[in-house]
Order: sequence, then structure tokens, then C-alpha cells
Amino acid sequence: MEPQMLKDLIVRYQDVFFSVNRKLDAVLKDHMPDGLTIEQYATLRYLRDNGPCTSSELSEIFCVGKSSITAIVNRLFDKELIERVPHKKDRRVTNLSLTEEGIRVTTDMEERIQLALAPYLNQFEAEEALAFIGTFEKLARVLNG
Repeated sequence: MEPQMLKDLIVRYQDVFFSVNRKLDAVLKDHMPDGLTIEQYATLRYLRDNGPCTSSELSEIFCVGKSSITAIVNRLFDKELIERVPHKKDRRVTNLSLTEEGIRVTTDMEERIQLALAPYLNQFEAEEALAFIGTFEKLARVLNG
């Protein structure tokens, strides 16, 4: 790709990325239950979809510092949405997993998000939506190496 074209595409990407993320964050915040943040929901969803893991693993997955994950985990624990389970073989390791209430809240949130985002994605033809998601998934794979 030509350097100028690459530069122009990067500028367009940044503009769209910030615009879309600001709007989607606002839409999602409007659908969050009281006291639950988007980051906390993402953590719950990850634990539901991938099973128990440690705070260190979450820190790596979400590309944030351990102190940020600790704050999220503590709040979710205080809300009784996750539990801390000592590792069976290594007592120094603590796994995090969802409680029954955590599963319920995550499922409820997923339904809310589906309803909130459907009107936007319905603006696309099926082919457009599939191409967009496919391209976005490719970007995720490239970024994750």
C-alpha cells in the first residue's frame, strides 16, 4: 500500500473509531444496571464464556494493569457476581468464577445489549454486516498476533 494512502486510512480509522466508540459507550451505559460499568460487564462476560481464570490472566487479556483489574474484581466480588476460588493444587493461586447471580446478570446484560445494538446493525444489509464483522475480526486476529 502506498504511504499516503496508508496515512489517510489510519486517519479515517481513528476518526471513525473514536466516534463509534463514544456513541456505543453512551448507548451501552444507558443499558447497564445501576452500579455496573462496561468494563465490569466485559469481565463477567469473559468469565462466563471462558471459565475461571486469575486476575493476572484478566489483566493480560484486557491489556490493563493489575491494579485496574483488582479494582474491577473487588467491585464484582462485593456485588456477589464473582467468587474467588483457591486453586486445588496451588493455594497461592486464586481463580475467579461467576456466581449464579453473576451468570444471571451477564445473561440479562447480553439481552439488553442485543436490543440496544440491533437497531444500528439493522441499518446494514446482511452482506454488509457480515463483511464488516469479518473485517473487524481479521483486525482483531492481526492485533493479537
